[in-house]
Formats: sequence, structure tokens, C-alpha cells
Amino acid sequence: MGAPCAGLENPKHRFVTKPPFQQSELRDSLGRLSRRRRSPGAGAGESRRARPRAPRWAAGSAAGRGGAAPAELGRPARPRGERDDLSRLGRSSQSAPRPGLGTQDPRSRRRREPMRSGRRRRTGGPPMGRRGRAARPRSAGPARGCGAAPAAGAGAGAGAGAGGRWRRRRHSAAMERPRAAAHGLGLPLLLLVQLLPPASLGQDRLDAPPPPAAPLSRWPGPVGVSWGLRAAAPGGPGLRAGRWRRSALQDDQDCGRVRDVVAKLANNTHQHVFDDLSVSVSLSWVGDGTGIILVLTTFHVPLVIMTFGQSKLYRSFLSAHLYCQPTSPDKTVEVYTFEDYGKNFKDITNLINNTFIRTEFGMAIGPENSGKVILTAEVSGGSHGGRIFRSSDFAKNFVQSNLPFHPLTQMMYSPQNSDYLLALSTENGLWVSKDFGGKWEEIHKAVCLAKWGSENTIFFTTYANGSCKADLGALELWRTSDLGKSFKTIGVKIYSFGLGGRFLFASVMADKDTTRRIHVSTDQGDTWSMAQLPSVGQEQFYSILAANDDMVFMHVDEPGDTGYGTIFTSDDRGIVYSKSLDRHLYTTTGGETDFTNVTSLRGVYITSVLSEDNSIQTMITFDQGGRWKHLRKPENSECDATAKNKNECSLHIHASYSISQKLNVPMAPLSEPKAVGIVIAHGSVGDAISVMIPDVYISDDGGYSWAKMLEGPHYYTILDSGGIIVAIEHSSHPINVIKFSTDEGQCWQTYMFTREPIYFTGLASEPGARSMNISIWGFTESFLTRQWVSYTIDFKDVLERNCEEKDYTIWLAHSADPGDYGDGCILGYKEQYLRLRKSSVCQNGRDYVVTKQPSVCPCSLEDFLCDFGYFRPENDSKCVEQPELKGHDLEFCLYGREEHLTTNGYRKIPGDRCQGGVNPVREVKDLKKKCTSNFLSPEKQNSKSNSVPIILATVGLMLVTVVAGVLIVKKYVCGGRFLVHRYSVLQQHAEANGVDGVDALDTASHTHKSGYHDDSDEDLLE
Repeated sequence: MGAPCAGLENPKHRFVTKPPFQQSELRDSLGRLSRRRRSPGAGAGESRRARPRAPRWAAGSAAGRGGAAPAELGRPARPRGERDDLSRLGRSSQSAPRPGLGTQDPRSRRRREPMRSGRRRRTGGPPMGRRGRAARPRSAGPARGCGAAPAAGAGAGAGAGAGGRWRRRRHSAAMERPRAAAHGLGLPLLLLVQLLPPASLGQDRLDAPPPPAAPLSRWPGPVGVSWGLRAAAPGGPGLRAGRWRRSALQDDQDCGRVRDVVAKLANNTHQHVFDDLSVSVSLSWVGDGTGIILVLTTFHVPLVIMTFGQSKLYRSFLSAHLYCQPTSPDKTVEVYTFEDYGKNFKDITNLINNTFIRTEFGMAIGPENSGKVILTAEVSGGSHGGRIFRSSDFAKNFVQSNLPFHPLTQMMYSPQNSDYLLALSTENGLWVSKDFGGKWEEIHKAVCLAKWGSENTIFFTTYANGSCKADLGALELWRTSDLGKSFKTIGVKIYSFGLGGRFLFASVMADKDTTRRIHVSTDQGDTWSMAQLPSVGQEQFYSILAANDDMVFMHVDEPGDTGYGTIFTSDDRGIVYSKSLDRHLYTTTGGETDFTNVTSLRGVYITSVLSEDNSIQTMITFDQGGRWKHLRKPENSECDATAKNKNECSLHIHASYSISQKLNVPMAPLSEPKAVGIVIAHGSVGDAISVMIPDVYISDDGGYSWAKMLEGPHYYTILDSGGIIVAIEHSSHPINVIKFSTDEGQCWQTYMFTREPIYFTGLASEPGARSMNISIWGFTESFLTRQWVSYTIDFKDVLERNCEEKDYTIWLAHSADPGDYGDGCILGYKEQYLRLRKSSVCQNGRDYVVTKQPSVCPCSLEDFLCDFGYFRPENDSKCVEQPELKGHDLEFCLYGREEHLTTNGYRKIPGDRCQGGVNPVREVKDLKKKCTSNFLSPEKQNSKSNSVPIILATVGLMLVTVVAGVLIVKKYVCGGRFLVHRYSVLQQHAEANGVDGVDALDTASHTHKSGYHDDSDEDLLE
């Protein structure tokens, strides 16, 4: 028995932690700090205008905190024949089980091809290199305290590598390192952990000659650390005051200097060599904060009727069990388990009977900390069903289960109960398990697409005429709320459907037409309303870029293969939409868009537009789509050679489209909710996105201001909630050096993690940006063999102490002038954050909670979107009427009732909390008229098709009755008009209910859309 665990920090198995600095203390300190925020040394000048600016000649960074949403990297296989209208992905939200990090054969790397200079155009860039993806962070350092036993089986350290510091500076010919052309390497690692975009190899830089560099001064570093470089001020020694920091450094402080960095990191660098020759590797974290990593290596050869291959499964090493003595007689002994976050691995292939695992299904990890894992095995083509291996104890043990079907997609966990599983079979059957895959029941046949809803509700589309492809546009949308015991048809004539926030969307074929309309439901399909959006034809599509409980970003494609469309934003019902951004880039054939949700600051989104000359430009919004603007030019950067006006260029961000065109962009923009305000992205400075080799830029204020962080393309990740940024240069040659910064990218140090360079394939950290560990993956190559190798580096000793109150300062988000009461108001309120000072080298800790204090603002026009029928011209704050709607009454159909809109052109942004102030007139009046609010009501549709024989029989009976009546009327009265009148009414009623159009609609729905990109809306909405 050990001592009581009063000081135990971060026990991984129990997830009980003691924060290094209590968040309640942070909240209390907001008041104290705010009272002295203008006093010297108390964080004054924290806003964009108030902070000191780096001199033009300095290499200092110009600012920026922010973060960019990761893009998607892998997804479950899609049901055959299903085409999704709503599936065009903006790559924002996630909720599906996270796939692992996937890897390809390194021998498939392409040679680098020379780049052509000039602006990048949508018509395509030259094929430049190979895709690759890197993972986003999350994780925590090893626990300490209570006499924890030392980690068992520590891997061999990297030895006494060399580390070094260097400071960002302006482009200099003397400092530019030559970049060699790429050659075929093989075994690229796609990090599937956080769905990040693919990488490509580098290319030769063809930009204009760089400006002359400022004189350089040097200062001594610790033994083994390379010289640091910084720009010297004109007429003075080394630059100090010119650093752009949230807190100014003292005179005796160096730029981000960390003492004895080599010794600290060498003692915390762990190597593991995998003893197999597999050509691909996948990584997955099991649970949140558990430190458990699964690694699946595979080698396979596809044959005619089956795939022959071999798999090996590894699990991160269990480093220690800790027994803590109870503090009182009525308490039991507490047992804590410590995982080592990938520093060592154990081969557990025997737990899955050495079975070959299907790599396309990956490792299905259960939600939250359920500890559940499912591996899908490859079976011979003649078997009656598939086979899975299940674990419910964080992959310590596996149970084999034979399936009564062959799975078509990865198993889908219910968000509410991880024991409930959903799967589609190769024969389009929908299967459900209620005991974590032990027993399965087929609840429906002929299913195209299925999704979990809330409260264990399942939505799925089904076909009646042979296949999903044949019935596209005539599918039925069904719902079950009791796992298949009962069903309800909630929509017909369905093209596709999707879920987002509290909204259920369906793309529906319009009556008597080949066009489609979006329908929205907020009650799980019981009632529907047609969204006030343009209809689309066969060559167009809809895409839900982002959706939450308050609003929806919807992309509507333009007719023809233009490669762009229009972004519309909805009201809080998801029904009335306003134009937000024209010429939004979204390719028709590739399905690529740069739309990115900046998760580190609310209301911020970044995307690209296609200009009239076909160049691509980056736009940003800070108010959830209310208005868009160009990004500011970084103050420490010059316009590139493509800029026509060297004084009026701006920063343009490389994202999914650049990666799809194989530009030298290894990663998409990165942001993390825990790292407030930080955004890291590749970019170019000019009139538009350039095909020149990009640099890495950072923003620390959510995208308002930017600074060049690193020269050339890099992989990067965020650790310790922004306390550390780690980067590795993207190179075709073997590498053995990483770079890291403890001050949000202002100053950098280098560390040689191995004496033998490796071919780098991926950078991995536990998702969530709370980790202190980073894993570097790659392979070594000799004359006849190649071996996978990983290096895990723990930065806990670099940040030696826990952060205290003095290490934090107040930061007002969205603010240019803290003295202005109305400044910082976005979506009706402003927020003050406690943020770590850039000069503080300390640990936020895994339990760090972002502390903020909101305050409500008075309403202004900034709190309003342009209303239905209005839009904001570029660089204009006022809403003007759309020319095509000018002079027309603004009417729309809501729940079958005609509504008339009286407006001055403004409506409040959904989720805006402002009170008082400006309140533009807006009135919606019920015109007491009936209208067609949707085209998919199953009751109405079923009554049409089923009532046709009844109507015909009724008509026949009426005709007989009327004929007899006519004879009597003619004989005894004198008329015959009654028959004509009755027939006319009946005919009009039948036409109004669409009886005559049903057959024609079904025929039209068979037409297949050319150039359709088969994508899954799960990537978009879940």
C-alpha cells in the first residue's frame, strides 16, 4: 500500500484530476485583473490596436491567435447507388466514431514536379506531389504523485540530439535553404485520427528575389542547442522591444528561451521499432484522456474474389498500476492505471487470432470513454457472413463474433448507448444489435442510407424498384424510434437526406418537374417546410456546410459546371434564408470546398471565392456569415511576385482545394477550442492564392491579424491548450529535427530527436489539444528492409511548472479598442477571456478550462443579417434589395399557410443575444391562404396513389348516377349543367392533388446526374 493520494494529478484510468490552477480562482481573478488591466505590466495593450507593433525591419511576429477546423480524412464506405445532395462537405462538424490514422505504401510517393509561378486558378494546378494527412492533437502527460512506479519498459531514447532556437524573420537570400526535388520514397502515413486533409510533396520556389535581410545578432544558447537568430534594430543591438507579445519581456529574458532543453527532451524521448514489413499503418486513440493507442499494420494483395493479406495489432504499453491507501476506514483502496501515450507498444495480434483486418473499415472506436473497439475481419467470398472482434475494456481483450451478413460499412454506434449498433449489409439490409454486436437482427430490407438520430431514433431511405440508383429521387424516408419494432414513413420522392443540429433535411423532387427542393423538419420528420432556397436541377447540388441548433449554412450550386455557388444562411427555423456570399468555391466534380469553421473563436468562418478572372481568393466572416471580407496582409510579410499592387495585397489561405490540386500543402488550417484565438494555416500573400510554395501563418486573435510563423510548408500541431506548438518541415528527404514554440509561434527552438534520420510520414497527438505528448511516425530504409518506427516526445519537463494567476491576462475577443464599450460585440455580446501570457513558460494542464466572462451588448445593425430578398454588396454595411425581387411582394409558405413579409431588409442573426438599441421593423403576417409548403408529405402522397382506384370507381358510380339523374332532370326540369359542374370540380381536385403527375415524376427521377461526386453527408453533419 502506498501513501494517500491527496496530491495525485491526472490518474488516467479514473480520470480524476486536480487542476494545477483552479478555474474558480481564474474566474475570480477576472475582476482583479480587469481593475488593473491598464496599469504597467498588467497586460495593457492586449488588443490588436493597443499592442506594440513589430518594426517593419524586424522579424517579429505580427500577432494572431486562432484555429482552423480540421478537414475530413476518411469515412465509412458508402452504400452503393446512393447519391447525396446534402453530402457536399464543408468539413466542419463531427460526431461519428473517429477512424484511425491511415497510411499508404511509402513506395507510392510521386516525384516532385516543377511549379509554374503565378496565381492559382480553379481550372487546376499542375500535379505536384502526393497527398498525406496529419493528425490533430489532444492528450495529456503522464500522471505523477502518490509514489507512482516508474514506467516499465521505457523505450530507447533518442540520445543527445541537438536542439536550437531561432526567431521568425523576413525572407532572406542568405537564410533561404535550398529545396531539392522530391523522389519516390514510399510508405506515406495518412493520419486518420482527426480527419485532416491530404499532403503533397514540396516544390521548387519560383517567387521573386527576397528583400534584403536585416543584420543578424546572435546570443549564446545552452550546450547542444543551435544558435538562435533574431533581427537587429537599425543602429542598435539585438531586438527586444520589437517582439509582439501579450506581455513585454524583461531585459534579462531571451526570446522564448528554455534552459537545458536537450537534456529535458532527451530524457523524455521514446523510440519504438515495429518488427513487421507492412505497407500501411492506422492509429486510433481509445477514449478521451486514457493514453491508450491502437496501431493496426496491414499488408494485402487483392485477388479476384478475395483479398489476401496480413494484419498486426499493437496496443500502447501499460506503464504502471498504482495502489493508494484509503484516507479513512470507510473507503476502499483506490487503484490507478497509467498508460504511456505511445512511448512503448505491445503486439496483441494473438487477441484477434492473427486475423486479417479490413483496412477500409478501420477501427471503430466507441463514443466518449466507453472503452469499446470493433475490428472487422476479412473473410472468404464463400462465407455466409462476416466476422468482427469486439472489445469493451479498452482493447485489453477481444471477443470474436460471426455476423449473419457481410457488412457494407463500418459499424455505427448509437450516440446515446454504445451497446446499440447499426450496420448496412452488402445486400442492402439494415441490421441492429442491442448487445454490442453479440446478436443481430435485420429490421428492414432495400435500405440505401441509414443514420442515428436522437433518443435512439434511426432514419433511413428505402427503395421499391430494384436499387438505390434506379429509385434516386423516388426513395422513401422512414423512421423508427424503437429499434425496428415499428416504422413511420416521413417522406417520399427523396433524393437524399441529412442531419445537422436539431434540423432534419431532405432533398426532394419537386412536383411535375425534374428539379429538387430542400425541405426542413425540426420535429424528426412529423412536419416539414420547404426552405426558401432556389431549386436545383440535375447538374446542381445542395450542400449543408455547417449546422447547429441556431442556424444553417447552405451552399446552392450555380447551373452548369461553374465550380462555384452561393452561400445562404438560415433563420432559427431553418426555413427562411438570406444570401451571404456569392461565387463560393465548390467544385462539381471533385466536391472540394475550403469552407472552414474556426473553432477557437465563435462566429468565425473562412472560405474561398472564385473571382471573375478565375483566381481564388480567401474570405473571412467574424459574425457568422453576416458579412465577409479579405484577410489582412501580415505585417511581417511582403506581397509575392503575382501581386499587381504591392500595397494592396492580402493573405490567402490554402485548404482542401489546394490539397486536392496537389499543391505543396501538407495540412489544412488548424484550430482548437481549447487554444482560444489561435489559427494556423498555410498561405500566400498576394492578389489571390498562388501556386508558389506557401509559408505557415498564425493568428492569435481568431483571424483578425496574421503573422508569418514558419518559412515553407510544415506539419504542425497544438499541445497543452496552446502552451506549445510543434512543427516538422515538410520534406522529401529523411528528417530528424522538430521545432517547437512556447510563445504561440513567435520564437522557435529545434530538437534533434534521433541521430538516424527517418522518412517522415505523420505527426500524431491525442485529439483535443490537451496533450503534452507528440508522436512522430516514419520508417527507416536499408538495402533490403524497411521498418516502421515511432518517436514519442513528452514536453512535460519543458514546461516545468504549473501556471498560476500571474501567468494569465485578460483578453477581449473581437476587439480593436478595449476602451470602446461597444467594441468586441459579436452576435449580441462580448467575451473577456483569461489567456496565458506569451512570455509565461508553464503548463496549462490537462484540466485547463477556458475561462470567459460574457456581457450583453445593445443591438446595432451589426446584429442583423440581410433579410429574405436583400443582400449586402461587397464592402458595404447596408442591405439592399435583390434586383430580381424588387417591387414584388415577399411571400413564402410556412406549414401550409401563406405568409407575407414586411421588412426593412434586416433580420436578427440566429443566436444573437443583443438587447435594446436598434430594432429594424420586421413583420410576418398570415395571409390566411393555403399553399403547398412541401412536396413530400407521405400522407398526402399515399392518399394520391392509393386513392386513384377509389376515385375512378367513385367517378364511374357518379357518372351512372348522374346519367340517370340527367334523364330525370331533362324530363322533369330542363337542364344539364349540373353534371358539367360536378365533373369540373372533381377534375380540378384531382389535378390539385397531383394525381396526373405521379407517373411522369417517377420517370423523370431515373435520370442520373452527370459528374456527380459520390460523397457521404456523414462527413458533413456528423
